Amino acid sequence: MLVLVLGDLHIPFRRESLPAKFKKLLIPGRIHHILFTGNLTTKDSLDYLRSLASDVHVVKGDFDEGIDLPEQKVITVGQFRIGLIHGHQVIPWGDIDALATVQRHLDVDILISGQSHKFEAYEHGNRFFYQPWVSYRSLYAPRKISYAIVRFNGHSKYYSYHLCLSVGQW
Repeated sequence: MLVLVLGDLHIPFRRESLPAKFKKLLIPGRIHHILFTGNLTTKDSLDYLRSLASDVHVVKGDFDEGIDLPEQKVITVGQFRIGLIHGHQVIPWGDIDALATVQRHLDVDILISGQSHKFEAYEHGNRFFYQPWVSYRSLYAPRKISYAIVRFNGHSKYYSYHLCLSVGQW
């Protein structure tokens, strides 16, 4: 079972659309779930994600105005409980202790968050934390895109594949 994890697209405010080479990788029907950490910014972006997979979960980012989305969500994939937040609610952004508090509150095995403007995947306190981070022309990483595919194998294992493309690779 394949899960696409990404967030912070900011389309059309930071980029007109997804890069064509990136879109070629996203074949409808091959991805089982999409987990999105917020900042879609438009309903068109949400509709595009829904064209790729039938099971799409999105939380509200700090730039998602006019789209009715929850602040947080808990999803079960296999036997894993996965918490999904944007991360702007966590101060300081990306702080492991603050994220661990959210993880305990949601009672999840994996916490996926955005907002930190960097890719991170790590274990802390026997739990897994994941920040996929997608960015275009931001102050933090000009013209890069980062996303992950997570493959769930059976009930007790998962594998994460992270890809970061620079502008010349798009």
